Amino acid sequence: MTEKADTVLTKINLLNEVGIALSAERDFSSLLEQILIGAKHITNADGGTIYLLNANKKLEMVVVQTDSLNIHLGGNTDKPINFKPVNLYHDDGSPDLSMVVTRAVIEDKPINIIDAYNTQGYDFSGTYEFDKSTGYHSQSFLAVPMKNHENDVIGVLQLINAKKAGTNEIIPFSEEDQHLVESLASQAAVTIANKQLIDSLNGLFNSLVQLIATAIDEKSPHTSGHCKRLPVITMLIAEAAHNTEVGVLKEFTMNNDDRYELEVAAWLHDCGKLTTPEYVMDKSTKLERVIDRIEIIELRLEMMKKEAEFERLSSLVEGKDKEKVDVIYKEKIDTLNEAGPFLRHHNKGGEFMHEDDIEKVKQWAKLEWTDNEGVKHSLLNEDEVNNLCIVKGTLTDAEREIINNHIAATIKMLSTLPFPKHLQNVPEYAGGHHERVDGKGFPKGLVKEEMSVQARIMAIADIFEALTARDRPYKDPMKLSQAVSILKNMSETGHIDADLFDVFMEQSVHIKYANEYLLPEQNDL
Repeated sequence: MTEKADTVLTKINLLNEVGIALSAERDFSSLLEQILIGAKHITNADGGTIYLLNANKKLEMVVVQTDSLNIHLGGNTDKPINFKPVNLYHDDGSPDLSMVVTRAVIEDKPINIIDAYNTQGYDFSGTYEFDKSTGYHSQSFLAVPMKNHENDVIGVLQLINAKKAGTNEIIPFSEEDQHLVESLASQAAVTIANKQLIDSLNGLFNSLVQLIATAIDEKSPHTSGHCKRLPVITMLIAEAAHNTEVGVLKEFTMNNDDRYELEVAAWLHDCGKLTTPEYVMDKSTKLERVIDRIEIIELRLEMMKKEAEFERLSSLVEGKDKEKVDVIYKEKIDTLNEAGPFLRHHNKGGEFMHEDDIEKVKQWAKLEWTDNEGVKHSLLNEDEVNNLCIVKGTLTDAEREIINNHIAATIKMLSTLPFPKHLQNVPEYAGGHHERVDGKGFPKGLVKEEMSVQARIMAIADIFEALTARDRPYKDPMKLSQAVSILKNMSETGHIDADLFDVFMEQSVHIKYANEYLLPEQNDL
C-alpha cells in the first residue's frame, strides 16, 4: 500500500470514528463541538467554524476554533460568540456571493480556496482585518454546506489552514480531504437535524405536559397553581435525597434522565382530575352543588318565621291568651334564629364536627315549613342532613370516593401512553402520591417497601404544597411552622416516609421553597 493510500485509509477510519461518536452524542453543544474537532482532525486544519441557519435564515456561528491562537468559542465552552449573523442576501434581495460561506449555501456546493490573499471574486476584508489584529495568516479555506435528509442546507462547515503532516506549513485542502469533509458534513447535518427534531418533539411534549397541568389548575380555584408548584417541591426534595451521604438514602442517586422522569411525573400527577366533576372539586361548603343550598334553607327559615307570626296573629284574633301566645311565638323565633347561624357555620366544613352538633342538626331537620300549596315539609331533606353532618371537610363519603378516584384515573390514563424507556416509571411515580408508608393510602394501599423513593417524595411534596398553598379560596395561608409540625406528626404516625422527612428538614427544603413561593408572613421559621 502506498503512503498516500495509507493516509487516506487512516482518514477514512477517523471519519468512521467521528461518525460513531456523533451518533452517540446527546448534548447538542457537545455534538457541534465534536463535528468541528473531527473535521479539523481529519484534515489537519488549524481552525474552523460551524454556521447554522437560524430562524431568520441567516448564518449564525455556533462553534469557532483556532488552535494556534487558542481560540475556542461557543459549543461546549462558556465563551459566547459575539459576531453578528451573516446575511445570505442583500437588502434588495439579491444573493450575497462575496463570502465563502454564503456562496457555499446559495450555490449549494463546496468552496475550496487555496490562498485567500491571491483569490479573486471574494470579499476577504474581514479576514484581512482579523489577521492584522492577531498576527495570524489565513490562507487555505474549505467551506462545505451541510444538508439534512431532506436535502435542505442547514448550515456550513468551514475549515481554515490545512497543515502539512508533522509541520506547521500551510497547504491547500486536498481533493481527498474535501470529499471526506463532504461526507462528514452530510453525516453531521443529518445528526444535527435529528437532534433538532428530537429537541422540538421534547419541547412539544413538555409543552403538552404543562398544558395539561395548567388545564387542571384552571379547572378549579381550589387547585390553583398546585400542579405548577408540585414539580418545584418534588425536585427540591429529590435533590436533597440525592445529596444525602449518610443513612438509608445515601444509595439514592439520580442522573439527568432520572430527574426528567420524576419532573414529568410531578407535572402529570393529577391528570386524572380532568375526569373529576367540577361540582365535587369546587365544593367549598357542605351544601354546595352548583349553588350553595344554605341559602335555600335560610329562605325556608324565613318562611317559617312568617308562619309563626301568622299563627300568633291568628291566635290573638281567636281570643287566645296573649301571654301564652307570645311565649309560644318567642320560643319558635328563638329556635329559628339559632338554627340559621348554626347551620351556616357548620356548612363551611372544618377539621372536626362534634357528635352533639350532629344530633342538633338532625333535631332541627324535623322542623316543618309549609309551601304555597299548604303541603308541609321538613326543614332539611335527607341529602341536606347527610351533607351538614359531614364530620371533616365538605365532602360526603361518596364525593370523597369520586375525588380519590382521580388517582386511579391518573394511573389508567398514564399507563395507556407509550412512554419511551427513560419515562417508563412516570405512571408509578405519579400514581403513588396518595399512598402512605403504613399501607393506609390509596389507591393500592402500598407499604413503604412497595413504593419507590420517587413516589414517597411526591407524597410529601403533595401534602406540603396543599398545606402551604396561599391561593386557595377556602382557607387562609398556613404558617410554615404549622405545616412542618403537621408533616412531622405524619412522619411519626406512618403517613409519610420519616427518612425523607428528616432529609427535608436537614437540608432546609421548606426554607428554600418558602423563600421563593410563600408569602412573607407565612415564613415564620
